[in-house]
Amino acid sequence: MIDRTKTYFERYAFGVCQWWAEKLNVKTEQVRLSFIYLSFVTVGIHLVAYLIMAFILKHKERIKYPFRKHRTVWDL
Repeated sequence: MIDRTKTYFERYAFGVCQWWAEKLNVKTEQVRLSFIYLSFVTVGIHLVAYLIMAFILKHKERIKYPFRKHRTVWDL
């Protein structure tokens, strides 16, 4: 049960923790635990920062190249 839940969240999460783990060269679990602990200490403000980072990672190509031409409307 725990393994299925863990793989579900690892597969469908935003990827922020994985991205930070690759940049910092540490395990992904350590980054996830630090996000969890910081969310308790900062009373949820850290969750807002996590969601902002998730949004930026999702749209980083648009942020880097805002005026790049798209082939069709569906490439947005």
